[in-house]
Amino acid sequence: MKKKLIMLLIGLSVMLLLAACGTKSQEDVTKELSGKVESLKGYKANAKMTLQMGTDPQTYDIEVWHKEPEFYRVALKNAQKDQSQMILRNKEGVYVLTPALNKSFRFQSEWPKNSSQAYLYESLVKDIMNDKEAKFTATKDHYVYETKTRYQNNQMLPTQEITLKKSDLSPVSVKVMDTDKNPLVTVEFTKVKFNEEFDKKDFDMQKNMTGAQLEIPVMAEVDKEEGFTVMYPEAEIPGVSLNTEKEVDIENGKRVILSYTGAKSFTLIQEKATAVPASAATSVNGNPVDLGFTIGALSENMISWTHNGVDYMIASNELSEEEFVTIAQSVQGEMVK
Repeated sequence: MKKKLIMLLIGLSVMLLLAACGTKSQEDVTKELSGKVESLKGYKANAKMTLQMGTDPQTYDIEVWHKEPEFYRVALKNAQKDQSQMILRNKEGVYVLTPALNKSFRFQSEWPKNSSQAYLYESLVKDIMNDKEAKFTATKDHYVYETKTRYQNNQMLPTQEITLKKSDLSPVSVKVMDTDKNPLVTVEFTKVKFNEEFDKKDFDMQKNMTGAQLEIPVMAEVDKEEGFTVMYPEAEIPGVSLNTEKEVDIENGKRVILSYTGAKSFTLIQEKATAVPASAATSVNGNPVDLGFTIGALSENMISWTHNGVDYMIASNELSEEEFVTIAQSVQGEMVK
């Protein structure tokens, strides 16, 4: 009887030991992620990004190409509104392309190192490794991390939930959340291929501009009589309110100037976007910033972007970078003129 009991205890100990060996700790998985990124030569990924920042959710298709050490091609497309943009990083610098307007902007920027990027694998891993207080759970098929973010508007989007496949540590989904843990940005990966091969010209600015224009042709001449819906920021800064609204006639229609005054004054200008005849890149002092629905250009006292065929610019000597981004992201409110 005693012999049987000893054998039973030994068997139970072996089972427990095997079970323990099959369970990886947070430190184990994080170490594996670090090693995977260090050995990664490149990858291709496809995803759907959904934004909940306005009254209606907006969905974008995203295609990501990354070649070590620092070549990137991120194409964003809103199929419903026939819009597309692309961020390129090659040895010449960082470019933001808007094919329908034949516009390209060139930045001297550290993008994407200077902020969280929900659709870039190595950025997600960096966020995981940087957050020593990250929460970790394991399900049957997935590892789930909850980490802090590194966005310019960190107070608006402070945390994110990152889900990875257990089998190969590839990303499954990312939920970027507000202070109440509501997901405002959701990225769902549909395909990820590690260690893909690339041609040198895959990250060439002109080649990518031409290729994108075959899918979305350059916008025709703007009708001067065609108006646009004036948009107003929904974000509120205490002690700041709309003071004046002025409409100015310009060559291609109208320009609307909204002046906000108070504790932190700023001016919001919007006008119909026009296609340019040549696609030579315009140099921009500042950094590309992901507004969710589009890519903007953020400098010391200004942020500008194009959306739905309208050019926007916010200028201020008093707003912080975080406030510039927060206000720009909130320019969703409508009042038909």
